[in-house]
Formats: sequence, structure tokens, C-alpha cells
Amino acid sequence: MKIWTADPSSELVAVFSDIAQTRMHDVPICNPALCVEAVGFQRTPHGHWAGVMITPWAINLLCLPSEADAWPALLACAKYDWHFASGDYEFTVADEERLGNYHLCSLFSPAFEFPTQEQARLTALAVAHALHAEPMAVPEQVPAAAAPSRRAFLGLGR
Repeated sequence: MKIWTADPSSELVAVFSDIAQTRMHDVPICNPALCVEAVGFQRTPHGHWAGVMITPWAINLLCLPSEADAWPALLACAKYDWHFASGDYEFTVADEERLGNYHLCSLFSPAFEFPTQEQARLTALAVAHALHAEPMAVPEQVPAAAAPSRRAFLGLGR
């Protein structure tokens, strides 16, 4: 098993760029407006690396091991739930020769809703930020009697 001691972003970009130019070249699910980019990779409280991977065919959350003893030993295609500050997410186990075992959670597949790389990047940045953020508290409900009427809200009386 490959252990990632430093930010895996540059190696992820190299491997997925090779895949884009070989196995995924001219595959109809690829969005020609997108290129390979790793966004927001950081260590989680569990110690593994997590971030967003943009490719022409999909945008996925990825988790990669940084310590062998904290990484579940699972076969490719198995499912595993990772816990983040924002909640629990189901990942699929994948294996790529140059990357070793990693986990992915599909966000957009295919990724045709992104007309530009910049839009895909901004979405990936928002996802990476939200992934590690505590969920927002639900505001307390205002009692119905205290809520102003639409007329009063618009300054038209009660």
C-alpha cells in the first residue's frame, strides 16, 4: 500500500493527466472544457488526505492513506463511510497502479454541467471547504404570531 506523507496533489494530477490522454482519450463522457486538477487536499483529523479531483470525466472527492494502520484494508469496489466535520460520506474503494489504494466519492459524473474549468474549480473549492466545515446550526423558528404579515413587511399596514 502506498502511504502519502506529503500533499498528493502533484502526483494525482500527473497520474490522472496520463489517464486522460490514454484510457479516457475521446471517451464520450469527457467534457472537453475540463482538465485535470487537484483542489483543496489536506489532512483530515483521521490522518488521511482528502480533497477534490477534477477530471474531464468526473469530479470526485478522494481520500488517500497517510498511515497504514489507520487505513481500512478493502478490495476495489467495496464501500466505506468516512466521517468529516460536515457529515458522513460513502466512498468507493479504487486501486490505480501508480496511486495504490484510494477512496472516491462521486460528485459529478459525467461533469457536463461545467462550461469552464474555472466553474469546476470554484465548485471544487466550495466542496473542499464545506467538507471540513462544521455544519451550520439550524436557526430557531420564529413563532408564527411574531412574524410580520406580508403587508406589514412591505410597509402597507397589518
